[in-house]
Amino acid sequence: MSRSSSTSGNRTVENRTVLISGASIAGPALAYWLGRYGYRPTVVELAPALRGGGQAVDFRGETHMTVLERMGDVLPELRRIRTGGSPMRFVDADGRQLLHLPGEFAGGELEVLRGDLARVLYEHSLPYTEYVFGDSVTALTETPTGVRADFRHGATREFDLVIGADGLHSNIRRLAFGPERSYVSHLGYYAATWQLPNYLGLTSGSVGHNTPGRLASVGVDHHDPDRAGAFFVFAAPELTYDRHDPEQQKRLVADAFAGMGWEVPRLLDSLHAAPELYFDSISRADVPAWSKGRIALVGDAACGATIGGMGTGTAVVAAYVLATELARSGGDHQAAFRRYESALRTYAQGCQKGGDRTGKFLAPGTTLGLRLRNGLLSRRFLLDLMLRVGQEVSSGVELPDVAPVVGRSRVGC
Repeated sequence: MSRSSSTSGNRTVENRTVLISGASIAGPALAYWLGRYGYRPTVVELAPALRGGGQAVDFRGETHMTVLERMGDVLPELRRIRTGGSPMRFVDADGRQLLHLPGEFAGGELEVLRGDLARVLYEHSLPYTEYVFGDSVTALTETPTGVRADFRHGATREFDLVIGADGLHSNIRRLAFGPERSYVSHLGYYAATWQLPNYLGLTSGSVGHNTPGRLASVGVDHHDPDRAGAFFVFAAPELTYDRHDPEQQKRLVADAFAGMGWEVPRLLDSLHAAPELYFDSISRADVPAWSKGRIALVGDAACGATIGGMGTGTAVVAAYVLATELARSGGDHQAAFRRYESALRTYAQGCQKGGDRTGKFLAPGTTLGLRLRNGLLSRRFLLDLMLRVGQEVSSGVELPDVAPVVGRSRVGC
């Protein structure tokens, strides 16, 4: 495989080829930084196109915001499309308010829709990145000079490095590190989201109703006030189901919420007609070592949680640190991988712990647990304390300085 180099002043930098699996958040963020440092990233994504919409995601604390500030025009663009926060109301079966959480509780310092964030990162990385949609890696083989990747549809190719940025159910982790069951732990809950008309006439935030072990909520679409998104969470032991069968998943959700009052019957009616459903366990990934040879993991694939583990902010931070360490390594990817993991493991695990509590917070398992949550979080000083703790946890890492930016070639040039 031929390798090219680019020169900045008296400094010559090897222009490595890097395959990244996953085009959600971590993948495009990593591609952005690698392109900035003169690498030639290729991003492969199973979906046929970027996924739009999705739940709101947030950034909070000094570390998150510092990385975004270092991304040039990315932060101003995100600020232009920010949601302004998503207040949450919890009500009883008759619609009477039991608890109100202000927008900054869930929204941090900057909240955007996941789909909007993915689009911005994609657009800013695109001039220097090859994107391949509708395909996936089927096998990885290390060679003396790189990693040979076989694809479901495309031709076999060889890359210097391969990075798994493909989430909790990482395909790269499975191929290179072993089966998912070795690394992913079920945390006792499942979550489902889908789109529906805004028949409740919501103007901001979301409203939800609990019974022990269940949350049914609905929130207004930030782009289209005539649309809304349902968000359901329920407690359950680990279930066996086909992750590629949405009709089976719809039945699991309907069965879990059968007999629940409030607006649930109407919301379940909209579920049956929904063209798309997100359904997954609330789980966490723990990988003892984030790299193996020329292959590494970033974001939720390495150390993540489905919901509540500050996964979006951690992914953007991790992408920056990984790319920067590679750029500083002088071609020694193993040293770069070691420094990347050493800098981030404790930080990522601290953020990840929030995901362990998400299900129990959203859908406490007992009537007493629901009363305690509603009563305690109605006190402003406790909310402020939780916000401060979240900011401290998300700011607990020393970031490497930006590496020198080298000349870089646009895709196709």
